Amino acid sequence: MLNCEKFITDNGLFKSGEIIGVGCSGGSDSMALLHYLSENQEKFDIEVVAIHIDHEIRENSYQDADFVKEKAKEFGVRFYKFRVDVPKLAKEKGIGIEMAAREARYNIFKSLLNKGIIDKIALAHHVSDQAETVLMHIFRGSGIAGARGMSAISENMYVRPFLNTTKDEILDYLNENHIDYCEDETNIDTDYNRNFVRHVLMKEIKTRWPNAELAIANFAKAVKDDDDYINKQIYADAIMSEDKTVKIPLSYFLYDNALVSRTIFKALKSIGIEKDIERKHLEAIKELAINGENGKRIYLPFEAIAIKEYDYLTIYNRHKEEVTFNEEFKTGEFNVAYKGVLIVKRVKDFNLQEGQLLIDYRKVPKDAKWRFRQDGDVFTKFGGGTKKLKSYMIDKKIPSRIRDFIPVLASGNEIFAIAGVEISDKVKVEDVPTAYLVDFKLNK
Repeated sequence: MLNCEKFITDNGLFKSGEIIGVGCSGGSDSMALLHYLSENQEKFDIEVVAIHIDHEIRENSYQDADFVKEKAKEFGVRFYKFRVDVPKLAKEKGIGIEMAAREARYNIFKSLLNKGIIDKIALAHHVSDQAETVLMHIFRGSGIAGARGMSAISENMYVRPFLNTTKDEILDYLNENHIDYCEDETNIDTDYNRNFVRHVLMKEIKTRWPNAELAIANFAKAVKDDDDYINKQIYADAIMSEDKTVKIPLSYFLYDNALVSRTIFKALKSIGIEKDIERKHLEAIKELAINGENGKRIYLPFEAIAIKEYDYLTIYNRHKEEVTFNEEFKTGEFNVAYKGVLIVKRVKDFNLQEGQLLIDYRKVPKDAKWRFRQDGDVFTKFGGGTKKLKSYMIDKKIPSRIRDFIPVLASGNEIFAIAGVEISDKVKVEDVPTAYLVDFKLNK
């Protein structure tokens, strides 16, 4: 008899009326979870559905899907089946099979959640999985964040009802209820990291310390309690997060390392980065903030960049695609890729708002166009004095990550306007009827 009802209730894994999708491979753990939840739908006031994802790693993988389908019918729950060519995905992305399979699974889960087909995903991770996960995180250098292991509920959508349940308890439950299951032969392939930890390292450790898995899982709980307490000490009000960008005041990096590391994690989480951040990345970010020169940057996992910008350490997601912008100087509204909107219009009178400029269109060369900055660009400041465009932008304290995406009005390498910033002295307005108003809003 599984004893996880208290764990489920104490951690608030389910809410009344929710539809719970059970990730079900057909193996022992997921079949036990599917049966347990289907048998207790009324008790928890939930509806259970089975979700099977065929990774197409084995030629006969379709048999697992057929097996789960029959069992779902037997248990009286709905069944959803998906197929993903994981080997192909891994090759295309240049990542390992394990990572590709995990990415495929979670993309499907998120799609089901986003469409409202299900409210949560139940995963069959148990005590042994927790112990293995903690060790793998430590081996990868993830620090305290990894040592706390998996949570009973994460992202408010993934729940782990068996996280306090041992593998032996699961096997006993299967035997008592005469539940069949099938095992994927790749689960014994020690070329995969988790299988190596499970079948080689942990097997050897348990010959000396039989209760090692439970001890590691209990250690993870203690780490979580301490980590949660320290996280509450972080003063996060000055951390500014917007869309895919987060800014941390440099003064925050003078606190104790325990607070600094967690501040960085909190900042990264706010822009959707929660995986693959290791101790080396934290140290690199701290070094950049404390000793790096202004404008220096480092590259992080998940296409993220950390850059020192004056009084802040900024972290943002970068885009792989090349972005170009080339528009004639005329009235209209122009989308600057995904970076912002440029509006040019005639005005008879004006009351300029922040970021708006006035240009005497008669003074602009006929070949002038809007584009992004280039090497060799020069700018005659309003009031006189010519500087390289790059130097002028630095003087204005425009962050380097933004400089490349601000439209400039150019004829050759001469810049007549920097959208949202300033106009050249050569196009200043003397008569209102000849003025164009330029308004640019940058998506930072």
